Amino acid sequence: MKKIKFMNKDRNGKRCECGFMEIKNQTEDSADLFFYGDIASETWQSSWYEDDMAPGDVKEFLDNLDGVSSINIHINSGGGSVFGGIAIYNMLKRNAAQKTVYIDGIAASIASVIAMAGDRIIVPANATMMIHKPSNSYFFTSKNADELRKDADTLDRCQKAIIQTYMTKAKVSEDEINQKVNEESWLVGDEIAELFDVEVEESNSAAAYAGSFFTDSYKNVPRNVCEKKMAVPETASWEEIEKAIARAVQTGIKDGLDRENKKKELLASLEQYGERD
Repeated sequence: MKKIKFMNKDRNGKRCECGFMEIKNQTEDSADLFFYGDIASETWQSSWYEDDMAPGDVKEFLDNLDGVSSINIHINSGGGSVFGGIAIYNMLKRNAAQKTVYIDGIAASIASVIAMAGDRIIVPANATMMIHKPSNSYFFTSKNADELRKDADTLDRCQKAIIQTYMTKAKVSEDEINQKVNEESWLVGDEIAELFDVEVEESNSAAAYAGSFFTDSYKNVPRNVCEKKMAVPETASWEEIEKAIARAVQTGIKDGLDRENKKKELLASLEQYGERD
């Protein structure tokens, strides 16, 4: 099946590729799904990035899995859109196929939540998982105190729902998971296994770290991750910056109410799948 490129914009507003998601059919009864880059958002979340269709493409893929009883999900992602990732997690969790997640290199931020959709999670000894508090970024946007408080309430709901999801695979108490999330914790193989029900295997020398535009927003990034960041694209021209500003102004708060309603639906769904038996 097709490879889906994830597009993003650097701080100068220039569009560039930040990774890809690849979907492959392996046999008649199994399929492979690869997340090798930043997690893209749904189209309702941002009209800027017309290529950010990851949740929609995953849905299309799952809808066409006729007779497939097992899905192998490979993750090497530095994170991305919280609500895009939540949508992907919910769709994978709803699917009846047996799901095996392989953290090939790194599952950071919302990518670690997607990993929890697996019935089995397999982690090489040198693979990395990062869990932290969800956050909002504001680009060419100003908000008043009431709007910021509303965003903070939404982020608190996100964290609660995400921690419930972590707890479906946790070996330790919710308080300990919550503390690790608040601290922004970077974990490798055996450390991941201390917190979560995962299977640790031999180190994978083949998997390289997936460069991410989100690395700069993380606080406790290990040196080895910093050294493997994606190269920054060349500086955008003033004309490109002006166009980016114009697009931001035109976009404004378009479809804001729809976005809020969609967020509520996704969070409610995530909370449902985060409940333990």
